[in-house]
Amino acid sequence: MKKFIVVFVALFGAAVAQQSFKCPDDFGFYPHETSCDKYWKCDNGVSELKTCGNGLAFDATDSKFLTENCDYLHNVECGERTELEPPITTPHCSRLYGIFPDENKCDVFWNCWNGEPSRYQCSPGLAYDRDARVCMWADQVPECKNEEVANGFACPAAGELANTGSFSRHAHPEDCRKYYICLEGVAREYGCPIGTVFKIGDSDGTGNCEDPEDVPGCEDYYGDVDLKALKKLGF
Repeated sequence: MKKFIVVFVALFGAAVAQQSFKCPDDFGFYPHETSCDKYWKCDNGVSELKTCGNGLAFDATDSKFLTENCDYLHNVECGERTELEPPITTPHCSRLYGIFPDENKCDVFWNCWNGEPSRYQCSPGLAYDRDARVCMWADQVPECKNEEVANGFACPAAGELANTGSFSRHAHPEDCRKYYICLEGVAREYGCPIGTVFKIGDSDGTGNCEDPEDVPGCEDYYGDVDLKALKKLGF
């Protein structure tokens, strides 16, 4: 019986120690000893254990401990505070808060706030890099399938085009404004400035962005949009 009491007291004492915190000052916000998404709030010298939203972590960079800030996990240097609350998931969200890649399309990512996902898509030719958390050229993102890089466009073989060297331009098969640039055999999708479309050059593998009226088949690409007004606005 005495042995049981000793063990119980030891376990109870450890639990209390983990859930108690002596405030260094009357007011402030202090990182938890082992958890990155928990922190201590001190008010009039009384400590209260707080937990960031699921997918957020406590930013402990304020040396004065006066800032209460939970930020995305990837923005916080947790150091030895390695513990986290278990993930709470919703469709497209690995946690309630955070930025997550799409499950199927490498150029799509989701910004989740309290479990509500907002869809974002990288510009043509780019894809979402899961490590850098930015849009990069699709051929530089390992998760992209071959058909997702420049929509599967294959550059001409070396020497196939005359007088283009390792650089060439090619029209998109469906969209007048888009085109592909091939550099050292790697295709990347580009888009002409708004108000212009891609015009195939006189030589294979060449072309430039021109006014739609000068490109046969693309004259009505912008429909009823006033292109002159757009140019005055700086587009």
